[in-house]
Amino acid sequence: MSAEVSTKKYSHVNLIAKIAILGAIAVIVMLFEVAIPFFPPFYKLGLDEVIVMIGGFALGWLPAIIIEALKVVLNLLLNGTMTGGIGELANFIMGCSFVVPAAYIYQHKKTMKSAIIGMCIGTLSLVVIGALVNYFIVLPLYAGVFGWPIETIIEMGTKLNASVTDLKTFVLLMNCPFNLIKGVLSSLIVFISYKKISPLLK
Repeated sequence: MSAEVSTKKYSHVNLIAKIAILGAIAVIVMLFEVAIPFFPPFYKLGLDEVIVMIGGFALGWLPAIIIEALKVVLNLLLNGTMTGGIGELANFIMGCSFVVPAAYIYQHKKTMKSAIIGMCIGTLSLVVIGALVNYFIVLPLYAGVFGWPIETIIEMGTKLNASVTDLKTFVLLMNCPFNLIKGVLSSLIVFISYKKISPLLK
């Protein structure tokens, strides 16, 4: 085996190990999701995307997708599902919508400015795609699979904000602000911690 082949093999094994470790850490972080005031109880705030974002910045956007998928699969295997897989599918789609744009932008120009722009675009993407996924897929599926009338879900929002009167206003006034908070908070933590953690991933 030539030195070049050996080096490539080591590099691939090293990358796989890093992806596996980050996926496992993200699953552990998911255990600490918490409900926050002014939002329905099934919206839980977690910081698992911080781990995926750090992986995306350090390793690239494609490894970030794999870390995201690994996180979701491991969580299903370890904790099962209370949503028939709906919540897990949404978590994967929205996690990728947040992390992938940021990692892609940062990988092309690794500067602080690029990281900030990437995370801002990632947060905007999370809000927009999260709204579309919830409006067209997640909330209708919850209603269909669990027999929750859409009206019951809307009523949960109305109790918190009288301006919530239908599915559209529920998504705009509940889902969008929630994802905005999650994106901004996760981005701030990544911004503060990435330079301290990144040497461990190189």
